[in-house]
Amino acid sequence: MLPRPQDDVRESPAANKNSDARSLLRFITCGSVDDGKSTLLGRLLHDLEAVPEDQLATLATDSKRHGTTGAALDMALLVDGLEAEKAQGITIDVAYRFFSTDRRKFIAADTPGHEEYTRNMVTAASTADLAILLVDSTKGLLPQTRRHAFVASLLGVRHVVLAVNKIDIQGYEPAPFRAIVDDFAAICEHLSFATVQAIPISARAGVNLISRSEHTPWYEGPTLLEHLENVVIDRPYGERPFRFPVQMISRRDADFRGFAGTIASGSISVGDEIIVPRTGQQSRIASIVTYDGSLPEASEGQAVTLVLNDHIDVSRGDILADPVDRPRLSEQFQAHVIWFDAVALMAGRGYRLKTETDMVDCTITAIVHMIDIESYAPCLVTTIAMNQIAVCNIATQRPLTFDSYSANRATGNFILIDRATNKTVGAGMIDFPLRRALNLHWQSIDINAEARSSLKHHRSAVVWLTGFSGSGKSTIANQIERRLHAAGRHTYLLDGDNIRHGLNKDLGFTDEDRVENIRRIAEVARLMADAGLIVLVSFISPFASERAMARSLVREGSFVEVFVDTPLEECIRRDPKGLYKKALRGEIAHFTGISSPYERPESPEVYLNTLEAASAELADKVCDYLEANVICQ
Repeated sequence: MLPRPQDDVRESPAANKNSDARSLLRFITCGSVDDGKSTLLGRLLHDLEAVPEDQLATLATDSKRHGTTGAALDMALLVDGLEAEKAQGITIDVAYRFFSTDRRKFIAADTPGHEEYTRNMVTAASTADLAILLVDSTKGLLPQTRRHAFVASLLGVRHVVLAVNKIDIQGYEPAPFRAIVDDFAAICEHLSFATVQAIPISARAGVNLISRSEHTPWYEGPTLLEHLENVVIDRPYGERPFRFPVQMISRRDADFRGFAGTIASGSISVGDEIIVPRTGQQSRIASIVTYDGSLPEASEGQAVTLVLNDHIDVSRGDILADPVDRPRLSEQFQAHVIWFDAVALMAGRGYRLKTETDMVDCTITAIVHMIDIESYAPCLVTTIAMNQIAVCNIATQRPLTFDSYSANRATGNFILIDRATNKTVGAGMIDFPLRRALNLHWQSIDINAEARSSLKHHRSAVVWLTGFSGSGKSTIANQIERRLHAAGRHTYLLDGDNIRHGLNKDLGFTDEDRVENIRRIAEVARLMADAGLIVLVSFISPFASERAMARSLVREGSFVEVFVDTPLEECIRRDPKGLYKKALRGEIAHFTGISSPYERPESPEVYLNTLEAASAELADKVCDYLEANVICQ
């Protein structure tokens, strides 16, 4: 699921019929830094007399403290609500404002222009119908202008107002306005906007916002408000197929079992057929329950509880759908990904993928290309940096039910979460399933890990030793295996250097290759543990995300992270292979601890301080932990 505003509300056709017939328009203001987004929205609210008296009084006080307009009111401060925003004169968070005219109701979102806050712009654009893209007429189209235009188009915003601001500074001359309009027209060839309306404005002076200005007689189009009130937003509620993501199973008593959620698209009536794509089971709608009573039918945007005629397998995360026009079900798909994190996206790295109601582990199997924000052309890259946009192939650990984002925003979006930090690191829009995934199915096998372990009279485990090069991992791992072998335990030792002579000899030592190195070893360790072995893995494995991925592959309680903690200075002093000397001379690139980072484990099952005990004693500590907590049946 794309990040959603907390106060987000969807327009319900039924609600409009019962209350206010005016339509609702959601719009955002976006663009580069200091292009006047907050000033425009503040001025619009002020001139519409949509600002309460107490807020006007606060605005006067804030303008004296933080304003940039001299003695005049600084309209930007009406929507820059955070103290940090007022002090710095920038927008950080998304500011939502609700107002209305006689013709229409509006939900406006003022989004930040700074590149590092692109994620906040994504949040607002994910539910917007229209974007007001501001451009400073003295600067023209900037990289962030292009990025916001592309993101808005990618997120399904189909209508855009090109608000060419600060036209007063240009002496109200038409040439700068027309040049920017021409430049933007070239951009739009790569985008999917349905309508584009260019308007010359001065947000500070209120020019062409509500009334037409005498300063721009050469402009014959609508004012900003006229366009916002009259632009036609097509919401074909009855045309899109029925989609109902199940958010909760409702069991108010022993005889009632309903499925609660919000209708993502289409409509449903009592007696209609539905299907659960995950299982293929079908049923009919027995009743549609709401807080105010039962309904004969319901439409997109309504929160309801659906009761079925049959007791079929439905869980949170499932989607109830039209059996004639079903969503896709696949473990692999291609998607556009907007990356938020300072740590780059790399192919082979695993994340948690969260949709509207479901969560599943996934792997970025390939970066198809990155989008060059200047030309919108595809570029071949190996990593994706913060705020870049890429097309990626993604594989999930189990089949996911989805639509393409272009067909359905609600069932085609997701966010990516770092497994180690639980941070939201990216947002994605699904393009299509990958065909090769349709031919792959799990083969049922009768003999499982428990059955294999029982023959060996101990439970399987993955013992993952991590630490700097020269920390003593291999020495300790070797001694652990000797003790376990002497005790009759079935083991196998996977050592980093040994594996690079065979399975991983095609990999180098860049961050991307290190990620792939650990991914392969984690899969091998999983298979060996499934065979009933105690698998000892001795790898530097510098990244917490990959260690978390390795843990996720095996059953709970069978992964033991062992942190072999030796200070970097001591490892450099030991330098058993002479690698640190070469790395310090710059002869080895991407060397952990010197030119590549190491992320220390925060809570390993076993902590080994090699300066306080000999390797034999440390090996005993690991064996004692395994016997007491993991491998004894």
